[in-house]
Amino acid sequence: MLLLAGFVWLIPGFWNSLWGYAMPAWDFLVLMAALFDGIRLPRADELAVSREWLNTPALDGETEIELGVENHGRIIVECRLVDDLPAALIPEPETHRVIAFPRVAARVRYRVQPRERGDWETGWLYIRYRSPLGLVEKWAMAPLTQTVRVYPALRTSEEQQIFLARSRQIDLQLRQARQRGLGRDFESLREYRQGDDLRDICWTATARRGNPITRQYQSERSQPVWIVLDCGRLMRSRVATGGKQLPASGPTIRHSKLDHACSAAVALAQLALFSGDRVGLLAYGQTIQQRLLPGRGAAHLRQTIELLAQARAEGSEADHLLAVTALSRLQPRRALILWITDLAETAMRPEAIDGAMQLLRRHVLLFVTMAQPEVNRIAELRPKDLDEMFLAAAAQELASRRELLLAQLQEEGALTLDLDPGVLISTVLNRYLAAKERALV
Repeated sequence: MLLLAGFVWLIPGFWNSLWGYAMPAWDFLVLMAALFDGIRLPRADELAVSREWLNTPALDGETEIELGVENHGRIIVECRLVDDLPAALIPEPETHRVIAFPRVAARVRYRVQPRERGDWETGWLYIRYRSPLGLVEKWAMAPLTQTVRVYPALRTSEEQQIFLARSRQIDLQLRQARQRGLGRDFESLREYRQGDDLRDICWTATARRGNPITRQYQSERSQPVWIVLDCGRLMRSRVATGGKQLPASGPTIRHSKLDHACSAAVALAQLALFSGDRVGLLAYGQTIQQRLLPGRGAAHLRQTIELLAQARAEGSEADHLLAVTALSRLQPRRALILWITDLAETAMRPEAIDGAMQLLRRHVLLFVTMAQPEVNRIAELRPKDLDEMFLAAAAQELASRRELLLAQLQEEGALTLDLDPGVLISTVLNRYLAAKERALV
């Protein structure tokens, strides 16, 4: 723009040709000023930049990122920063402006809403900076590559409060109504009576007292709870989330069914560990992806969340019978199993139903299938033309087949749920508390 302004000197040149020499002189001054301005700009290695994550990236939550620029040069520079983040964190890179004073760290914060769970590689940080004169601009880039792990949706203590309060109440009721003779937790010793199981005789106490002494047992207060997640192709389909949106986040975020299942698994693990139960994890596809034996404590919860963040949906059908075999080997004793999966639309009975039938012989099974809200809406619509009629009929056939399969499983003793992902967490937690209240395990 300054060089174009030199043409103004041609206007008086129509009357006096000497004014024509003012234009190259003006251009020379502009170029010399730009050269001087460029020399004063700090070199790229005189700018120290950083990227800091101020909170844990998780689904359905905002993650705040802080970009820092420390100017080791001698003049003030105006920087424009473009942070290259993966599409799982932000749909398009944004430009951030910051003014960096000499020897003073300048910082700018912005927020993103993660869209996909898992490990993601961040890119470089691109910088454009210039002096207050703005005659010259330099470009630079910093290799701030790192691996960022996006976790499932983490529920806060306020969101869990109502479930924790109910868990405390159930625990008090079970303590007051403790039944002897059930379960395998040792309760006390007493003299042997006719009809007692010979396996329950305590031979050391019998030797000390000279009379047969038998052990009494009570219902276990700490049951194993297994979370089994299907990571096959059916869990890759995406549904709209109910999480809050950022003002400039664009269209509604649609998480995969597996993302919703992992969020429900985290919520159940938090509640079960608080209730005194031991929580195990099994995530499977064609092979066993993640496996964690039942345990307790904050470290065990942290490990569970880490494994859930790494569970990936596969492109092929999951091997459900493989998961049943592995679970039967890892958990030979009776346990509560939460199995989150989806049913394949085949002419034969799905493999997941056959596997569930096998687990019911020994365990208490909470079998949860992930419904597709769009299909349910189509089934409920009143068709207006022939195409809509065929769509509605197909959707109704899918829904009735799922109901029939779940009804057959329920007749065998399973607790079954067919849920929209939006209400998955609250319904699963309520059903878990109901199972504890009825002492099913």
